Amino acid sequence: SDKQLTHFFMNGLDASIAQSNSVLKDVDLFSKTIPRRLCPHPIFDNFGEPVSRDQALRYLGLDHNYRYMLFFGFIREYKGLDILLQAFAQLHQKHPQLKLIVAGEFYVDRKSYLNLIESLQLTEVIELRTDFIRDEDVRYYFCASDLVVQPYKHATQSGVTQICYHFNKPMLVTHVGGLADIVPDGIVGYVTPVSADAVANAISDFYDHNRMETFSVNVQSEKLKYSWRNMVNHIFDLCEEIVP
Repeated sequence: SDKQLTHFFMNGLDASIAQSNSVLKDVDLFSKTIPRRLCPHPIFDNFGEPVSRDQALRYLGLDHNYRYMLFFGFIREYKGLDILLQAFAQLHQKHPQLKLIVAGEFYVDRKSYLNLIESLQLTEVIELRTDFIRDEDVRYYFCASDLVVQPYKHATQSGVTQICYHFNKPMLVTHVGGLADIVPDGIVGYVTPVSADAVANAISDFYDHNRMETFSVNVQSEKLKYSWRNMVNHIFDLCEEIVP
């Protein structure tokens, strides 16, 4: 079983670094004595430097007259794209200038999502970019977007958040796993319950009150704690603790 394999793996470790509070608590399920540190994953800065919104829209062939939100990454059931589509259906009439970019490959049957888009009458306002996304193209999707939405149904953490920090992008996450630990609510974005209504209300607040500039500035300050140097320091601290 998964638990037996994890026990086997944990028994071979001298120390552990957990990247969210929820995972740090999970370490206790397997060892009460192993030295451990909490250190969120550093920023993913390997996708190049930011580009302007105009440059990103031109590169992606998107209409400059719309504003864009982004759902990014492999499409799996737990990532809640269906929740976001239901939320977006609530927003469409109030915010006709808004479109959603879905960028990432389907790792589930795409038919149910395409049927949902059609039944919610969203075909014209969803940009499906569901082929393989090359590393060199990632920055254009983030820089074209105002807000990155991660409406996950369950998770421990998400690498997408650390890409958002690199590109200074506000984000919306749901209150699952360790996502809320690294997205201060109302400062760099939103932490919402796992529901279409809650996601829709937060997105509406973002555009109704023009939060983008304030949140983006706050992201630049908040991301300083997610440096690679910080991770290295935690590793050195653990080494000093476990090596005689």
